[in-house]
Amino acid sequence: MTRAPRPAEVRFYCDADILGLAKVLAGLRSDVTYPGDPGALVHKRQRPACPITTPQTPDDDWIPEIARPGWLIITRDSRIQEHRAEVAAVRDYGAKMVALSSRDAGSSWLQLEVVMRQWRAIEQLAEADGPFIWRASRSGLAKVSLD
Repeated sequence: MTRAPRPAEVRFYCDADILGLAKVLAGLRSDVTYPGDPGALVHKRQRPACPITTPQTPDDDWIPEIARPGWLIITRDSRIQEHRAEVAAVRDYGAKMVALSSRDAGSSWLQLEVVMRQWRAIEQLAEADGPFIWRASRSGLAKVSLD
């Protein structure tokens, strides 16, 4: 008798601008999803399909959807503080976000390096209450003002 896989608990959402990295992480971890993710069985845990079905989904639509269950958003945007609408959406919906510095994260490989160097801190942030935005680089994390 084959036992059904246990359901995965998603905790991380990788934005459309880092799909290469997202697919690597989602292949290794059952708690990572991305727009268009059909779901997968990872380490005997079944991850459901992502509620964001396409990478073209506007920020105004996906940010509240991802903030609702408390997932941590991982994105790439070194100038996040200048994008006032996105900062306002994070603040208004209580979202949790880590923005990879594009200078340190110009390719999937470099993005993976930043995420792996900061992974323990990112996991701790996933447990914290939002709203917040942290900028991540190879050398560390820096808090972004939501004002």
